[in-house]
Amino acid sequence: MKRILVCLIGLTVIIPSALKSSTIYNLGMEMKNKTSKVAVFAGGCFWCTEAMFSQLKGVQKVVSGYSGGTTVNPTYDQVCSGTTGHAECTQITYDPEQISFAELLEAFWMTHDPTTLNRQGADSGTQYRSAIFYTDEDQKQEAIAWKAKLEQEKIWSAPIVTEITKFEKFYPAEDYHQSYYAANPNQGYCRIVITPKVEKFRKIFAGKLKQH
Repeated sequence: MKRILVCLIGLTVIIPSALKSSTIYNLGMEMKNKTSKVAVFAGGCFWCTEAMFSQLKGVQKVVSGYSGGTTVNPTYDQVCSGTTGHAECTQITYDPEQISFAELLEAFWMTHDPTTLNRQGADSGTQYRSAIFYTDEDQKQEAIAWKAKLEQEKIWSAPIVTEITKFEKFYPAEDYHQSYYAANPNQGYCRIVITPKVEKFRKIFAGKLKQH
């Protein structure tokens, strides 16, 4: 099992790797109502990021998968080979009346290291690159503005290498990777690694969490 260790703004994240399923998730299929929007982020492996983003109020659905490549309906093995051009990412369907794209960007920047080119911790390859796949011009401009502000404030000592790219297509990972943490909270890796990270995330974003 691959692991990524990132220490960032008091939040330590270890993100494991994944497999896939075959259906293309077009943006229209993800819209639950007229106000729903979609954000697509790549920040390394996705079990942990899916678990964290799904905690946020206004987030309706989080799907782990692949975007940014050229191969149609790629398999996990193909993505891991680095030949498809895809990045592992999460597709987040959200209600902009409850959570803004800027707030999702805040969570994105805080849950991975955007300064390591094609690498997150021990995992290396273009599939582990940092990327924002914008779905409209507003998302593009917000992402550019956030990146410029973080660079100006020198939050990290190294330059930010996050790519900001127009969204094209998203392919979901294999079924058993979806909601993996929610389905397997007592699994060893989840209990030892992911649970503490989710707990820290919940403390940082305490005022923005879903009420269960």
